[in-house]
Amino acid sequence: MTTTNTLVKEEHISCDICKKEVPLNEAINPETADYIVHFCGLECYEDWKNQNVKPDTKGDKFAS
Repeated sequence: MTTTNTLVKEEHISCDICKKEVPLNEAINPETADYIVHFCGLECYEDWKNQNVKPDTKGDKFAS
C-alpha cells in the first residue's frame, strides 16, 4: 500500500482591523453592498461595526 502525503497550502488574508494574518476559511467576512471585509475574530468585527455608528439627528436610532 502506498500513501501519499500531500500538503495543501492554506490561503491567508489580513484582518481589516488589526492586520493579523488568518486562514481564509477561519475569517469572518460580512458582505456589504460594495465590498467584502475580513476579520480575525469577533472583537475586531465588533470594533469595525462600531466605528461607523453615529447617532441619528432625528431621534434615538443610529445611522451608519
